[in-house]
Amino acid sequence: MRQTNSAPLWKRDGVRSVLASLLSILIGLVGGSLIILIVALTSKNLNLHSAWEAIRLVFLGLFSTGRDAAGGLTFGFNPTSVGNMLFRATPLILTGLSVAVAFKTGLFNIGAPGQYLAGTAATLFVALEIPTTVVPAWIVWILAFLAGMLAGAVWGSIPGMLKALLNINEVIACIMTNWIAANLVTWVFDISNLKNVVENTKSGYIYKTSFNGVQTPKLGLDKLFEGSQVNGGILVAILLAVVVYIILTRTTFGYELKACGANRHAARYAGIRDKRSIVLSMAIAGSLSGAAASLYYLSGNTEFFWSTYQSLPATGFNGIAVALLAVNNPIAVVFAGIFMSMLDIVGLQMTNLTAYNEYITDVIIAVIVYLAAFSLVIKSWLAGGHRAKPAHPAGGGADAPDPNAIPTDAPGEVPAAPGEAPAEGKEAREK
Repeated sequence: MRQTNSAPLWKRDGVRSVLASLLSILIGLVGGSLIILIVALTSKNLNLHSAWEAIRLVFLGLFSTGRDAAGGLTFGFNPTSVGNMLFRATPLILTGLSVAVAFKTGLFNIGAPGQYLAGTAATLFVALEIPTTVVPAWIVWILAFLAGMLAGAVWGSIPGMLKALLNINEVIACIMTNWIAANLVTWVFDISNLKNVVENTKSGYIYKTSFNGVQTPKLGLDKLFEGSQVNGGILVAILLAVVVYIILTRTTFGYELKACGANRHAARYAGIRDKRSIVLSMAIAGSLSGAAASLYYLSGNTEFFWSTYQSLPATGFNGIAVALLAVNNPIAVVFAGIFMSMLDIVGLQMTNLTAYNEYITDVIIAVIVYLAAFSLVIKSWLAGGHRAKPAHPAGGGADAPDPNAIPTDAPGEVPAAPGEAPAEGKEAREK
């Protein structure tokens, strides 16, 4: 007979996970608003009116359409902002998936920036070196996308093999591979012919893939979100999120990954090849980070600054925040990535329309991520923090056992007489 979950809806684990994330977001937004208010009260050049405008943008910045003739803020559907939000969300969704997949296997993939760079290099080389006069542009696009995923998978498998074979902490290995990737990619592009020499002011950048006629199709999204950079990449990212969800929740392979993450030694005892699971998990995570870079630069309207040794791409690290906020759920990663991208748009609106700048949104993101890291504490608080009650009360209530009752060894068996051992135990002692 099927057992039903009698717990209240808001005390169920899945619901509490969602509520914990929403509460983190709300506290982050309120915290950012308080900082805006404090800055206004302590600055001679700002006032409460400017603070109120900035606070409104924190919550409604995605729908800001500018200012009217009287200088007041106006709000409505802004197709450009919404489209740009979806474009920026594409790599965040994929790097968030990358971190989430590794988390499911008990690994912390802090190497997403290096995998992102590996995917960037492979994508740009394939997209710009194969002439579209010989090979159709759509085939070059597919090859470039697959090359980016493959390069990311190879780079991600390195810390995976170090963890599986030598038990080297994956965080340390990922940090090292991040900077190796940064310097290697810099050197590879430095000796290449892909530096932009056509536009004299952009010699520090690599050509856009559109220079070779390779770019992600718009699929009609440019008409829906006019004036934005959005393209079909967001649909590819959502599709990959669904595929990852199916793999993790509906396949034996996904079960093995999660079992290995829960307890590697118990999984090995159960016959699961834990070393293979670790390597494949990091390879899949790396391929998703590589796909993030591919879709970002295959858009045809973005440029890559090749002197990357000075810093690592923030998109890789932001994927950690997305995964934490989504509680490592692949479907929730889509919404978390879109939300983080929305905060980027809000920051731009604040910079353009108020005396504040986009760093306020960085503070909001930091607060949200900090609280998301304590999601278990928040979930426990939402559940009331109560402990499980003992099976039988200490007092003589209705559920208390009768001390005079004769115990039964099993259903359908005759209980042993007082002072006499059960039949099986008696025969064992006689033997």
